[in-house]
Amino acid sequence: MAIPLLNYSPVTQNSRVEGYEIPGDDQPKIYSTQNILSSTDINDLIEAAYRQIFFHAFKADREKFLESQLRSNQITVRDFVRGLLLSNTYRNSFYKMNNNYRFVEQTVQRVLGRDVYGKDETLAWSIIVATKGIEGFVDNLLDSEEYLENFGDDILPYQRRRVLPSRAAGELPFNIKSPRYDEYYRSILGFPKPVFQSSIRRFTPQEQQPKAGSPALFMNMARGLSNSQPLATQRVSAATVNFKSAVPYRQVNFPVNDPVAAAAVEKAKMGA
Repeated sequence: MAIPLLNYSPVTQNSRVEGYEIPGDDQPKIYSTQNILSSTDINDLIEAAYRQIFFHAFKADREKFLESQLRSNQITVRDFVRGLLLSNTYRNSFYKMNNNYRFVEQTVQRVLGRDVYGKDETLAWSIIVATKGIEGFVDNLLDSEEYLENFGDDILPYQRRRVLPSRAAGELPFNIKSPRYDEYYRSILGFPKPVFQSSIRRFTPQEQQPKAGSPALFMNMARGLSNSQPLATQRVSAATVNFKSAVPYRQVNFPVNDPVAAAAVEKAKMGA
């Protein structure tokens, strides 16, 4: 038995406050099939839908069949948004990379154009995800009174009242405030790190190259000497050294005509 959507109290947010706004560059552009005048307008609507749901769509992420149906008026914008939310790209990039609470927050931001009212709303929608799956959760969001009142079948969802005239800076866009996956999956998946396979080459113009006698040449030579590694010392074992052959022998030659020196030599030989 599926549990119905629990009741939660809405809080005061910018999206719930009505006010007079002057159109300008800071205000969100509203895309609707009621204002389609050329093929360029429908292309802009499709690209805006990818930015709203996926934040960015690569060529492999595009849903060509849904685009063809929307161009030929076979489906409405609400059906196109439903197809993007139930696509494999949205499942793999958002549902599988987050828990149910965070998945609910991201989907409410993209579909209803506002933040969740609090933990009560997050818990209520997460129960729908757990009991009815992604399909039931998406259908309940798109069939809700809030969605039909603000967007209907023809208007593409957008972040409502992000910029306020009384504030110096408006609210952050949802794709910056709520990235695709949180710190837990970022620590597992990591981020690409640049790896340099070779040294960086620097180009020096010819007029800036040092000439003969420039101190820069001496500095380059000094840096090269400091970076050079000392030669490894050769280890010699004392057991393999022949000290007798290594010690030089000095022979003393005395004059032949000196009888005293000759007698001393003979005496030394006899003593040895």
